[in-house]
Amino acid sequence: MAVTTEPSTIEAVARIVGYTFKDTSLLDAALTHASIAGHRLESNERLEFLGDAVLGFIVCEFLFQEYAELMEGEMTKIKSEVVSRRVCAQISEELGLDTCLSLGKGMTNRATLPSSVVAAVLESIIAAIFLDGGLEPAKAFILKHMEPYVRESALSTHQSNFKSVLQQHAQRHHSAPPDYVVLDEKGPDHSKAFEVCAEIDGKRFNSAWANSKKDAEQQAALHALQELNLARIDEEGNIDLDPISPSRRRRSGSRSTA
Repeated sequence: MAVTTEPSTIEAVARIVGYTFKDTSLLDAALTHASIAGHRLESNERLEFLGDAVLGFIVCEFLFQEYAELMEGEMTKIKSEVVSRRVCAQISEELGLDTCLSLGKGMTNRATLPSSVVAAVLESIIAAIFLDGGLEPAKAFILKHMEPYVRESALSTHQSNFKSVLQQHAQRHHSAPPDYVVLDEKGPDHSKAFEVCAEIDGKRFNSAWANSKKDAEQQAALHALQELNLARIDEEGNIDLDPISPSRRRRSGSRSTA
C-alpha cells in the first residue's frame, strides 16, 4: 500500500492521540480518505468499520460497570448518543484530526467536509490503535475523550427517570428496592387512569394519578423523592434533583406533570 500521509503529519497525529505506533502504516491508512486512495480497500473505510465496533464495545462496557442502576433501554439510549456521528465528529475536530486527513483533489475544502468523513477519522484511528496495541490503549484513548460525553448523557437520562433515581437511593439507604402500589383505577378499559404510590420498607409516599401505570409510577417516584428531600420543584416547574446528596443538587431541566 502506498503511503499517502506525510511523515510529519503521522508524527503529529501520534502526539495528538497520545500513542506511539509500532506500525505507522496503520495510522497512515486511518488518515487516508477513499478520494485519494488507489483502491477503496486502501482507504480508511475498513478501519472505520472496526473502530465503530471497538468504540461501541468500550462505551457499553463502561456503562455496564459504572451505572449498575440503569436499565437496558437507558444504556442503549446513552450509547447511541455518545457514539453518534455528531459526537465523533466533534471530538475529531477538537483534536484537529480532520485537518490531518489525506484527501483527493475534489475534497480540498476542509471547511465543508461532511460530518460523516470527520467522524470516520476518529473511528479509524481507534481501530488503528486497537490493531497496533490491543484493547487497553484503545480503551484509554476512547475513555479519555468520550467519558465526559457518557457522564453528561447518563446524568440527563438518569435524572429524567425518577424511578431510577429512587431505586438508587433505596439501594444505598434501605434494605429493599421501591415497590409501586396501584391504589385506584378510574375510567373505561380503553381510557383508564391509575393512582399509584411508591413504597420503601413499608413506608408509603404521596400517590400520583396518570393515564398509564408507567407514567403514574414515574410521578409517584418523584413525589417520594420530594418527601425524601432529594427533589425540589421551583415556581416555574423546573426540578432540582440529585440522587446522591441534597447538598449537591443539579438542575435537570425536567418539568413536573403531576
